[in-house]
Amino acid sequence: MKVAELPKKQKKSKDILFHLLTKYGTVLAILVIVLLFSVLSGEFFTYKNWTDILRAISITTLVAIGVTLSLIVNGFDLSVGSTVSLATISSTIAMVWFRQETVVAICIPLVIGLLVGLINSFLIVKIRLPDMLATLGMMYMINGLHLTITKGYSVYNNMPLQDGTLAPGKILPSFLFIGQGELFSVPFPVIIMFFFVITVHLCLNYTKFGRLLYVTGGNEEAARLSGVPVKRYKAYAYALSGLFASIAGIVLASRIGTGQVSAGASLLMDSVAAALIGYSVFGANKPNVLGTFVGSVLIGILLNGLTMLNVPYYAQDIVKGAILVGALTLMYKSRKVT
Repeated sequence: MKVAELPKKQKKSKDILFHLLTKYGTVLAILVIVLLFSVLSGEFFTYKNWTDILRAISITTLVAIGVTLSLIVNGFDLSVGSTVSLATISSTIAMVWFRQETVVAICIPLVIGLLVGLINSFLIVKIRLPDMLATLGMMYMINGLHLTITKGYSVYNNMPLQDGTLAPGKILPSFLFIGQGELFSVPFPVIIMFFFVITVHLCLNYTKFGRLLYVTGGNEEAARLSGVPVKRYKAYAYALSGLFASIAGIVLASRIGTGQVSAGASLLMDSVAAALIGYSVFGANKPNVLGTFVGSVLIGILLNGLTMLNVPYYAQDIVKGAILVGALTLMYKSRKVT
């Protein structure tokens, strides 16, 4: 009996080890990476550098919140990166081309982001296209739209227009404060990030709306039979995904001070990686905003440390890819265990 029990005990210990790895592995990885980079670079563990890291991940986190919401309803939004670019372009165009105030420059991309999310919802919920195909098509259409509007040029102060004149407006200081300002020595984008992380976390875990989103994604047919309006909640998820992408676009435009075409293209992979890493953080075993934030922190710390060590930017994509593969591995392995 004792000999026969050994394999069972070994299997049980392996399961416990794997459970601990999936529950606390990301946090442990962050601590190890912080220790490593702190030893290799004296400038890494400083207040200025950490505020830079948080400022850098604020945009990624906002996009990743939207991706997380789509994952909760068992969907996937590939159009978030292009929506960020369109929001960035539309906000700066409003000020530079049409001399609009900051409030207008904020409202326009927010409406556009919601519209993109609603179109995605229509294609997925009403037309019944697969989510990845629908949002992939939207990604290409949005990219083509903002490139057509700008003719492939960035939007900036005093830029030449097609009629030979200079743009009459400029990007206002009140708009730039969103991405460049500070409150009590804390970067304003970081404050925005923490506000939305906390707000969405509370909404998902302590409101009927959040619970029904999880029910919809957990078992759509069972939710429908229980009286949950699953189509409506899927539409909510995609609309909010577009909204958060547009918020990220506003912050990005105000941070760099120009409207860069295709500025959000690189954010898609980063935000997806952050959301998938967050799937298993603290043993949640489901998409969740706090885990998504931890995933963003992990990516931000790695890229910041590699930059400090003068690792070429193109080599950093290898690290991003490895993180994404690792996150997917942990996610699917944890599903099999449960």
